[in-house]
Amino acid sequence: MTALSRRRFLTISASVASAAALSAHPALAAASAVPVSTWRGTAIGSAARITLAHPQAGSLFTGIEAELDRLENIFSLYRSGSALSRLNRDGILRDPAPELLECLSIAGGMWRATEGAFDPTVQPLWAAYARASVEGRTPDAGELAQRLAFTGWPLVELEADAIRLTRKGAGLTLNGIAQGYIADRIAAWLSGEGLTDILIDTGEIRALGGQPGGGDWDVTLAGNRGSHRLREQALATSAPLGTTFDQAGKTGHILDPRTGLPARQDWAQVSVTAPAAALADALSTAFCLMNRQEIDAALKAVPSARLVDLAPGR
Repeated sequence: MTALSRRRFLTISASVASAAALSAHPALAAASAVPVSTWRGTAIGSAARITLAHPQAGSLFTGIEAELDRLENIFSLYRSGSALSRLNRDGILRDPAPELLECLSIAGGMWRATEGAFDPTVQPLWAAYARASVEGRTPDAGELAQRLAFTGWPLVELEADAIRLTRKGAGLTLNGIAQGYIADRIAAWLSGEGLTDILIDTGEIRALGGQPGGGDWDVTLAGNRGSHRLREQALATSAPLGTTFDQAGKTGHILDPRTGLPARQDWAQVSVTAPAAALADALSTAFCLMNRQEIDAALKAVPSARLVDLAPGR
């Protein structure tokens, strides 16, 4: 459980801890004709790793690092010059990268599917909680009401040549979808290089094919809540108290865009599978804010997604 530090406030970026870990089959290396290699690094502030079998794994890993750096320059709020940081600062981003447009288009679809529970415009709320955390308090009702006036997906306008925030003071955070989307982009990059049978973990998990030696990937859920086998699927897990704003660990980082309040903690963690990690990431985030009936309704709206684990909260 992680409390918000002053340094993290100054970067104005939340990181959702990865809630699933790879459990590779013991015979994986032996069964594969090519040695299995694992790259380890970071993506959007979270530990990342990519497991694959290829005789030129080193050069592939160099390419992966370059692609991750390019994507960070689009999505990261840690970097003041990133596309997302400039959009938040200026309220408009001309000639946006196609990846940003695509990710935001997916986000808009998830906003509709979850009836507003998933909403990247919570950044002003997040900043209010971050500032209050540094000052050793929580935002009061007046602060939240003020920030809610700058929250709401309809404030975002997407066009091929520009992205606009139509109200001054609005802002976006993609921490509830970008890790998954980046896993999808790395999968697409590696697929373009002719690779199959890869496991990508950028904080959310994407399986491209199965294990190099045969069989599905075996992924262990956080908290030892069983395992799940993946092939050509993604898995995302969110936990309301995975990252917190306070030392006591009671004020979670997943904020409800409709009320301005943290998740009610009905669920300790939520795991979702989907064909794309961006979808699984966004849905697992939103489901932390929803009751079971609302979750079931959202799953009907996104029939390719499946609820894997719903751990009761306090």
